[in-house]
Amino acid sequence: MKIDWAALGSVFGVSLVVTVALVGLFTLGVVGLTKKESAEGGTAALAVTGAYACFAACAAAVAYGIYLIVA
Repeated sequence: MKIDWAALGSVFGVSLVVTVALVGLFTLGVVGLTKKESAEGGTAALAVTGAYACFAACAAAVAYGIYLIVA
């Protein structure tokens, strides 16, 4: 059995970057929801909208990953 170390390293690197990005995006969503309570008026609505956009992007990334596994 021969292991393609370059391909394995590439998969590791891409998965690490995507994981960090996805966790960061989710964290931004949580922070946006917590800012809603301290913000006023239009800023609160903007924070909530941004948080929901972050959560939607996370859900889309997870759905795409599931699609890649199933397909």
